[in-house]
Amino acid sequence: GNKVTRGLGAGGDWTRGRDAADESRTELTAVVQESDMVFITAGMGGGTGTGSASIVAELAKEAGALTIGVVTRPFSFEGRIRNDTAEEGIKALRGQVDALIVIPNDRLAQVASSKTTLEEAFRMADDVLRQGVQGISDLVTQPGVINLDFADVKAIMENAGEALMGIGHGAGDSRAEDAAKQAVSSPLLETSIDGAKGILFNITAGKDITLQEVQRAAEIVRAAADPGANIIFGVVRDDTMAGEIKITVIATGFGGKTQQEARQETQRRTIERPEFGLEELGDINIPAFLRNRM
Repeated sequence: GNKVTRGLGAGGDWTRGRDAADESRTELTAVVQESDMVFITAGMGGGTGTGSASIVAELAKEAGALTIGVVTRPFSFEGRIRNDTAEEGIKALRGQVDALIVIPNDRLAQVASSKTTLEEAFRMADDVLRQGVQGISDLVTQPGVINLDFADVKAIMENAGEALMGIGHGAGDSRAEDAAKQAVSSPLLETSIDGAKGILFNITAGKDITLQEVQRAAEIVRAAADPGANIIFGVVRDDTMAGEIKITVIATGFGGKTQQEARQETQRRTIERPEFGLEELGDINIPAFLRNRM
């Protein structure tokens, strides 16, 4: 926006940010051109990100890219004006992306300790955006024990509308179960993923991950989704995570149950089906080479 902002910020005015992006359509189009997948991340509520995100998304969609928005909603203490501005930006962005993940910053208070500083809290918000993008992109770009390709991600995310993201982490003997349960009932989720029609989840672990751990994690995630859900997952190896497992779950086409109702339902299903075999995972997209080994 050389004319609108002279290359500076938007001064908290989201319409100014939108106009600046609109002025720079040619430059922005060149950036997204020939991209298969475009992630648009922003902390909603300010001027530049709030105003420009929908313009960038529009151009990415026009270029034929799978377009995914991953944005944060401001903390409540940031005031009504900033939160109202965020809602305007989210509304505009929602109409331009294939899938939109909105993470309320207030939810971070549930995972932060009483000693978390304000600076650390804002850094956590930025890191959640990173994890949302990385959880999806790693499935395609990183070598994995179970690899997915772009078509797999597109099958879940294309024209999906609202999407939810949960992140779980586990260590020790029950690491897979702990990570999966955390992911499907994550405090970062604004609503429950119970009944989701599409699930994309990424397991990141060291080379010590076992087949049984993958099975258990998949079963827990499946129990939280609609019985007929399209579930696609991958396993990415990270040798720095020996003894640990991280699971990122992206849910689309979900129902409207509250988190408490979903947790009770998930716990009930888990208790009713504590044991399972390989044959029970037939509706999860497991690559042929892995099925042959089973």
